[in-house]
Amino acid sequence: MLETISKGFNNARMKLQGKAQLSEENISDALRQVRISLLEADVELGVVKTFLGRVRDRSVGEVVNLKAKRDPSGMVVSPGDHFVKICHDELINLMGPEDNTLNLDASKPALIMMVGLQGSGKTTTSGKLARKLMQEGRKPMLVAADIYRPAAVDQLNTLGRKLGVPVFSIKGMKPLQLCQLAVSQARNVGRDVVIFDTAGRLAVDNSLMQELVDIKESTNPDNILFVCDAMIGQDAVRTAAEFDRLLDFTGFVLTKLDGDARGGAALAIKEVTGKPIKFLGMGEGLDKLEDFRPEGLASRILGMGDVVGLVKDLEQHIDQDSAEKDVKKMLSGDFTFDDFLKQMEMIQKMGSLRDLLDRLPGFGAIKDQLPPEALDDRELDRTKAIIQSMTHQERRNPDIINDSRLRRIAGGSGRSFEDVEGLYQRFLQARTMMSQMGKSGMLGNLMGGMGGGMPGMAGMGGGMPGMPGMTRQQRRRMGLEPGERSELSAKDKAARRKKAKDARKARKKGRK
Repeated sequence: MLETISKGFNNARMKLQGKAQLSEENISDALRQVRISLLEADVELGVVKTFLGRVRDRSVGEVVNLKAKRDPSGMVVSPGDHFVKICHDELINLMGPEDNTLNLDASKPALIMMVGLQGSGKTTTSGKLARKLMQEGRKPMLVAADIYRPAAVDQLNTLGRKLGVPVFSIKGMKPLQLCQLAVSQARNVGRDVVIFDTAGRLAVDNSLMQELVDIKESTNPDNILFVCDAMIGQDAVRTAAEFDRLLDFTGFVLTKLDGDARGGAALAIKEVTGKPIKFLGMGEGLDKLEDFRPEGLASRILGMGDVVGLVKDLEQHIDQDSAEKDVKKMLSGDFTFDDFLKQMEMIQKMGSLRDLLDRLPGFGAIKDQLPPEALDDRELDRTKAIIQSMTHQERRNPDIINDSRLRRIAGGSGRSFEDVEGLYQRFLQARTMMSQMGKSGMLGNLMGGMGGGMPGMAGMGGGMPGMPGMTRQQRRRMGLEPGERSELSAKDKAARRKKAKDARKARKKGRK
């Protein structure tokens, strides 16, 4: 997501390395890198000039305090760090302020009209929005007002069945009459929110646009949301401006932001129209509709992660009581392949591995160093295939696995012996590390601070099996693995060496 823009800001930071102060000359070099990346990402030219002007005005002549008093020893803050902070603030100003509110009047069915170009994801977004409203205690009804696109009505009916939400549709009826009748029907059956899924336009067509204007004037919707495909770049901004002129919509939903390395519309659309971005569509699942947080997106663009967004996502996918039990089990060293399989499945529910790791602070700095397979979601499926090829006894008691069993597992999963052996060794390392953290209390404090923990990240500590190319040093930079534990006693170190030696002997014996 937004990799083109992120790369430009990272290059700008590199340009300022070793500089003692922010001057007109070195700021110009850094801003040139940012300008190139923004234009390559299809950010509208006027928006680029405005943004760069604001950053320049705040940067040049700024005195940088090189000592930040966060602890007694202080920490060094470079001019490059200060430049990034200025960029972060201006990105927030560019995309913000945060406004995720919808006008939902309880005295009547609240009306939400979804508009946009064909293929922007309006129907799927309508389903996602209905699910979100249900979670907030609302009773939505979907209206299939897209009578022109083949199978659009069937698609909305399918989404309605999945969600348990009624879909209003009458074959052969014009969209205007359909929407009018849907409002009366919703009032009669006790539905408090009505979502019009209107037809998409291939372009700004006068007759089709007039249809939208007529629906608006007839039903007086409380919210008009423009669903915008982030991948169409500057065209999105021009189209949005025309829709806004005719309909005066209340906000945007940006879709497919997870599928484009550019995503310039995310930066430009608020600046050009003055209308807030309400939600982000970040995947195909009906649960993949996020409240738009300009701070979170700005942080991710600059490679600073988005811990707040990550924790919010965790809260939706993790059962608190179950998470606490899982954490205690890990810290005691009683961690099996069954447990690990459960955690991987939870990670997959949260979205792509790349998107998940993008939210971790520091990941942006090492992302380019990782091999492509390290962030390939299919690698998680391959890892699951290996675990599912084990017997129930092997999953529950990994210590019984020897070379003979590894060869059988490799044959059953269609992977090489080396792949299976590598997974097994990384699993043992992760389990040992978790046990050591449990003894020190360090991981318990971390998990407690995240509201019960993130058990799905446990395997990452010792090297996520789905990330075979990650080195120990890279994992440390991301905070997924601690440094050498100097506080271990000599007795503990000797016991660890003995355990490793016994394991090697057992493996040699298994080869005979």
